[in-house]
Amino acid sequence: MSRFVGICCLGLVFSTLSTGCSLAQNSPFIEVEFTNPQLIPPHWLMKLNPDGSGRFDSDFAKSPDPAQAKTPEVHRTIQLSTTFADRVFATARSHKIFAIACESNLKVAFQGKKRLTYSGPEGTGSCTYNYSKDKEIQSIGDALVGVSATIQYGARLEFLLQHDRLGLDKEMGDLAAAQHDGNALEMGSIREILERLANDDQVLDRVRKRARLLLATVH
Repeated sequence: MSRFVGICCLGLVFSTLSTGCSLAQNSPFIEVEFTNPQLIPPHWLMKLNPDGSGRFDSDFAKSPDPAQAKTPEVHRTIQLSTTFADRVFATARSHKIFAIACESNLKVAFQGKKRLTYSGPEGTGSCTYNYSKDKEIQSIGDALVGVSATIQYGARLEFLLQHDRLGLDKEMGDLAAAQHDGNALEMGSIREILERLANDDQVLDRVRKRARLLLATVH
């Protein structure tokens, strides 16, 4: 009897593990790829899960601009707010999981090629565009570019904290201005470096104050 019970329990464990793996494989995610050779970095890729977790990877490109030359490659896991993630996934599902033509084909300035890809139980869909006439697609693309800007600011702040503390003042000023203008979103994605700066008495007082103000916007 005990042997039979043990076999049944083992079978239940394998069944549970199998179900868990299946659920993990079917868990939806969204990938965003951005390419613009005129920018630093010229290419990045972001993966986003429904809970706001994900990954960000950017390429490195040399620049004659000394400030831009300090932009490092970024390869890291990220955590965005669930509110932002909900917005991205809601846009995907209200637009046929991106299985649509989203390029306007209008003669507008090149803003960067954006490829949005959804993968999940409903299937896979992808669309690529420079500018979209669909306001929601254009808006979510702009927002994702704004998130990438924040992540890259965070990487530069980490670099400057280690190699050029005096450079932190201008970088923090630029970040604060970008956030005010809506060009840098999701400050929570760089919470760790902002907290380090806010509590570091070895950096300028203005840097600490700006870090605290940015942290106050994180929900």
